[in-house]
Amino acid sequence: MTEPIVDAAPALDFDLKNLPKVSLHDHLDGGLRPATIIELAEAVGHTLPSTDAVALGEWFRESADSGSLVRYLETFDHTIAVMQTKEALVRVAKEFVEDLADDGVVYGEVRWAPEQHLQKGLTLDEVVDAVQEGIDAGVEAVAATGRDIQVGQLITAMRHADRSQEIAELAVRHRENGAVGFDIAGAEDGFPPSRFKDAFTYLAEQHFPATVHAGEAAGLDSIRSALLDGRALRLGHGVRIAEDISVEFEVDPENDGEEAVGMVTLGELAAWVRDRGIALEICPSSNLQTGAIAEFGEGIESHPIDMLYQLGFNVTVNTDNRLMSGVTLTNEFELLVETFDYDLDDLLELTLNAAEASFLSLDEKEALVEYINDAYANLAG
Repeated sequence: MTEPIVDAAPALDFDLKNLPKVSLHDHLDGGLRPATIIELAEAVGHTLPSTDAVALGEWFRESADSGSLVRYLETFDHTIAVMQTKEALVRVAKEFVEDLADDGVVYGEVRWAPEQHLQKGLTLDEVVDAVQEGIDAGVEAVAATGRDIQVGQLITAMRHADRSQEIAELAVRHRENGAVGFDIAGAEDGFPPSRFKDAFTYLAEQHFPATVHAGEAAGLDSIRSALLDGRALRLGHGVRIAEDISVEFEVDPENDGEEAVGMVTLGELAAWVRDRGIALEICPSSNLQTGAIAEFGEGIESHPIDMLYQLGFNVTVNTDNRLMSGVTLTNEFELLVETFDYDLDDLLELTLNAAEASFLSLDEKEALVEYINDAYANLAG
């Protein structure tokens, strides 16, 4: 299968922060405010690299910017350590929602692993309830300012643990209390979705949707397993699907013999992901930090997100971990505009991709899509 790569569109000249956004891949323990971490750490006696909010934020960003997913994940030791009580979970979740709203997010799905928050004696159900209480408080606080936001929980099981069935049942148990989907996260390489096949089968039997981290630290086999064994409706990151795409460069005789992009060929897996509209939860800055796109180049300009988007993949834009990457969703859109010259139509399409890939009901999706289209139409007008 071959497709031509289309040229990018012209750049924008307006503030992106006011645009309505949809966030599908954003970790709760990767989105804390540095000042909050300091206060919570002091309360539980946890030692931090710094007790200055600015310096602590810089430490997280520098530690994450290593090109290693393993080292990137080590930064979570500090955030998880301060998220072990009901009060802390409520506060972190509330602030998480408020920060999303401040960035223009109108719908978000927050993913987190309840099994990592049991050190102080809380049960799995109690921690889910605490996070939902914080989400509800955040939504209410945002509404008090005249804005609206909706946020659902993606209940996550850690790949290196053996609690996937238990966590899957937890997610289904809370489907009427804010849980909208299931995920597996953590060390991807060596822990394929096939290890959790029974849990994914249970979720399918319960008609409960799953998104699976795949195609970040591991390649095409991980994506295959996410689709086959995990029955994934979305791929968390999924950026390495680009490894199943070949690009041929040809000499352009009408341009002084300079190399020009010719045709691209999609492998069977890439074609399946594209043609079935399986959403890619791409996180540009994080992908650069963790080395997920190392095969394609060193800088953001080498990120295959533009190629995937131009070829018709169901690309969505996300932040992954706002604290570690030092970004917001607005920042990520600005980065794409600056790097690939995206225009308003491009940003609208990427946002609608995310809205339609959300785990909302059909009626809720249609209302969200209408809201986003109206907002963009008013801007364009």
